[in-house]
Amino acid sequence: MKVKKEDILHVAALARLELEKDEVELLTGDMNKILDYIDRLKELNTDNIEPTSHAMYVGNAFREDLLKRDFTIEDAMANAPDSENNGFKVPKVIE
Repeated sequence: MKVKKEDILHVAALARLELEKDEVELLTGDMNKILDYIDRLKELNTDNIEPTSHAMYVGNAFREDLLKRDFTIEDAMANAPDSENNGFKVPKVIE
């Protein structure tokens, strides 16, 4: 399927983009090159290729949870400009 100038202009209008005439020409050519490349990739035999989500294995990058000393409610409220019932008191923003 070839992309036409009208397709580029339609997508640009949906995205509220103003494109110059030379940009439309350039994007039309680029999109058609991309679609041609995808058609070439479809010709590859991938029967014995295992599907992957990454090109290489990515292991768990999380650190271990460490037990740390908790702070008290008094410590948490010490710098609060206003508090009520062991919580931060803030101005009402919804009516």
